[in-house]
Amino acid sequence: MRRTRQRIALLALPALVGSMLVATGPAGADPTGPSVTVGQSHVDDPDAVRLVHIRLTGADMLDRVTAAGFDLEHGLRRVPTGIEGAAVVTAEQLTALKGMGVEVLADGAGFAWADEADGGLGPAGARAVQPQSHEATVRVVRADWFTTKGQGFLYVEARTTEGQQAEPIVGMQLENDSGKGTPFGFPRTMSRFVDSGQYMFHRNLFKLDTRPDTIRVTSSTGGVATGSVSNWLEDAPPPLTANPSYKSDFLDGYRHPQQLYSRAKEIARQYPDIAEIVYLPNQTNGYQRKAQAQIGGTGQAAVVVTSAAWGHEGGNDITVDFVDRPGANLPLAVEVEGKAVRVLLAKDAAGGPASTATEVAEALRTRSQGLIDRAHPYRANEGTGIVAPTAGPVALTDFLDQKRVGAPAGEVPRGPVTIPVLRIGKHRDGKKPGVLIQAQDHAREWVPATTSLESAERLVHNYRSDRETKKIVDNTDVFFILSNNPDGANYSFYNFASQRRNMTNHCPDANADPGRRNSWGVDLNRNYRVGSGHDGYAGASTSCVSDTYQGPEKLSEPESKNIIWLVEKYSNIKFMMSVHSNGGQLFWQPGAYIADGRITTPRPPLGDEAFYWQSAARILSQVKAHRETVVTPENVGGSSDVLYSSAGNVREDLYHTYGIYAFGWEVGGSVYNPATGDWQGGSFQPEWVGNPDLVSGHAETMEYANGIMEMFRVAADWGRDKKDPTSQLVPGAGRYSKPVDVRFETSEPATVYYTTDGSRPTLESPRYAATEFREPGQVFHVTETTTFRWFSVDSAGNIERNYDPTKSDRRNNYRTATIKIVNR
Repeated sequence: MRRTRQRIALLALPALVGSMLVATGPAGADPTGPSVTVGQSHVDDPDAVRLVHIRLTGADMLDRVTAAGFDLEHGLRRVPTGIEGAAVVTAEQLTALKGMGVEVLADGAGFAWADEADGGLGPAGARAVQPQSHEATVRVVRADWFTTKGQGFLYVEARTTEGQQAEPIVGMQLENDSGKGTPFGFPRTMSRFVDSGQYMFHRNLFKLDTRPDTIRVTSSTGGVATGSVSNWLEDAPPPLTANPSYKSDFLDGYRHPQQLYSRAKEIARQYPDIAEIVYLPNQTNGYQRKAQAQIGGTGQAAVVVTSAAWGHEGGNDITVDFVDRPGANLPLAVEVEGKAVRVLLAKDAAGGPASTATEVAEALRTRSQGLIDRAHPYRANEGTGIVAPTAGPVALTDFLDQKRVGAPAGEVPRGPVTIPVLRIGKHRDGKKPGVLIQAQDHAREWVPATTSLESAERLVHNYRSDRETKKIVDNTDVFFILSNNPDGANYSFYNFASQRRNMTNHCPDANADPGRRNSWGVDLNRNYRVGSGHDGYAGASTSCVSDTYQGPEKLSEPESKNIIWLVEKYSNIKFMMSVHSNGGQLFWQPGAYIADGRITTPRPPLGDEAFYWQSAARILSQVKAHRETVVTPENVGGSSDVLYSSAGNVREDLYHTYGIYAFGWEVGGSVYNPATGDWQGGSFQPEWVGNPDLVSGHAETMEYANGIMEMFRVAADWGRDKKDPTSQLVPGAGRYSKPVDVRFETSEPATVYYTTDGSRPTLESPRYAATEFREPGQVFHVTETTTFRWFSVDSAGNIERNYDPTKSDRRNNYRTATIKIVNR
């Protein structure tokens, strides 16, 4: 019979509608903006911004804060009392944050795992008796051992079925042995994690000098569970660097979009047998702005003026002059000569000034002969103030002066950008599994772009000299988008380092003045269709000045439309990595939830979840191989479980719509410092050559390029996988004198479809599911004779025994087992 390869059917998402908060305060003040001088447009003198450490009560508060326009740094992490992170704020915004109930932390005052045992819950918990397994109130989710920089760590997650209980709160105690056959000791109180009112788990991370074999978890209400300790990540050297002639380390610094795209095109020219350029069809809005002037301060007499032409196309040549004239009963008039606009202010019967800001704005819009596109009172003002004459002509400017200290030399091209995709593969005919690497959705994240380019360089330079690299290029079809946000990235390099979004201004008049210019743009990773903020999911904002602004509609931006175009045109794309910084996480679906009740998007089937975990272990082991950087288990998994909700992210759309294994990667993050015994965090733009053992743009580029290379090997292995999975019911078929607990086990990550009602299993049958998120498969408590019929499907679509669930034939070669309960 012909082999059947079939992807697992995915759930459709309901359209859930909710509301989001609109920003009411300023966001994104620019500490590098031009100062106010005579003869120039007046712009708010921005307060200095600073980084403050904050604690939020949970995802619901995080959603309110981001929706209100606050710039929260990546690197947010779950702590027992909520979520901690950092915010870039002005003094005014800091006051507003406190008013929303956000706790501002002193330096070093955040949550830290305790290094020493604290005695746990005491002897009462230790005397508890473990109930039957199907009645267990405590489960060990995972127990992982890893080492970094010579120090050992144990990470444990456990869950109690009574965790949601509010009074009294159920506590958990953790103990570990010191190796096989040694007694339990070192009791510790586990930290209870609750998010948006929902119990998640108890967990701990702590230092140990000796690897334990087994752990024991005890709840304060008597539940007990034990679990074996597993190794987290491998210590093997990267297979791709085993060749002494293997070439790497191709970059000597950060690259702006022009340099990235130029090198991509050069690679395609140099290696035409294995590389080419694919141009994305939707041009970006461009590194360009309309020219503006803010005249008359910020009061009721202030007027904001915006050119019709882009600044570089003539808008920067426009001047506006508010002119006083002698006389009385003079009407408001406008004169235009070339690019000079003169507003002749009205006079009343007594010869006093009589033109309001609203009237002047209307005159500029309608009588400037097309030079002025928008003119309006300042922000929410009614414009009732009387406009004063200016000291002379005020020049409009687009503020793209490219004078930021430390920015690279060179003029940034204005106008829309066509994004090139570097495609690398020996067989680019759609028959090999495609891998999409998308970097720099967020403009200020510079390391993802260098990481991606380093990976591309390794592929082409090592293809003819390294066997492992040749296998990758011969067996995959790789698409690199080295910067998916060139406009925002240029703005980050040359104007405002903290820019996150693109440069498209969707703001109405109330937020369209130049003082808001660093707060414009769409967060491209909130602009997709599945789990969108437009449908009520958390982590995106309707405010056009929020750093998580989702855009006016789904797929409103050319950059996000391009991604959908690419995966639809090249349907062989089966893997995707959206590379971000700097949180030190690797995650997948579910990536979004409705905050009230933490209702997530559909979770992947257990088989897909297992495949994600298996792939993550491979990828992160290669990251570790460079300098022992460990992405800890608490930072791996469904992003809504380990991080926060990011409504409308690209990963969710590609997985649920197209069946693509879509990863999100926060490179950077915390690195263990053995000198201090602490974990030290990074930044979006760390020094390129810093401490090679801690925070360094170069080191992060190298180690995470290792991980991307391993992802290519995962895809190549997936494409060559022609082996059917096997599965079994444990314990198996037989006669049992009393009820029995059974579960499915598979030979590899695979999804099990089963029935117990005598029917033939199909892809519409129930799927074997996890007991709870981040847990292994459920346990069936069988109390009467039951026949299980099932088959398994692995991640590559191979079906056990070559069974075809779409057709009925006489063989019915699915698996079957009967659990016979015999009453004695």
